Amino acid sequence: MIAVILSGHGAFASGIEQAIHQIIGEQDQFRAIDFPVDMTTPQLETTMRTAINELDSNDGIIFLTDLLGGTPFRTASLLSQERQDIEVITGTNMQMAAEMLLERDELTIAEFPKQALECGRRGITSLTIEMELKSEKSVAVAEDGI
Repeated sequence: MIAVILSGHGAFASGIEQAIHQIIGEQDQFRAIDFPVDMTTPQLETTMRTAINELDSNDGIIFLTDLLGGTPFRTASLLSQERQDIEVITGTNMQMAAEMLLERDELTIAEFPKQALECGRRGITSLTIEMELKSEKSVAVAEDGI
């Protein structure tokens, strides 16, 4: 099973972890690592290395981070340079995290990032757009005579 390490500023990671537990339940091979204001970059790196060592099942490790260019992203990116089976994805949202935790058993480490980006994009929308799409589908069905 691909291991997933979620990290972000403040309580980003633990907040998403809590929501994941509520929605899809406890997840194996998953760790949330917060980066609170009083944590240093070396402390974050040590925490990430510990998580890698504890979760490594030889199926690969995915880091999901909150912000492109932020310290969790940069630290995970540096760690990924040490191994070929570590991928880093940034811009994580709840939709992406939950879906990918459920789908990771059917994916390789190479397929995971592409699927994650699709899930994340699908989770970003607005009520107005969703209502317009629903209306367009209803019109198309009526016009087709179905």
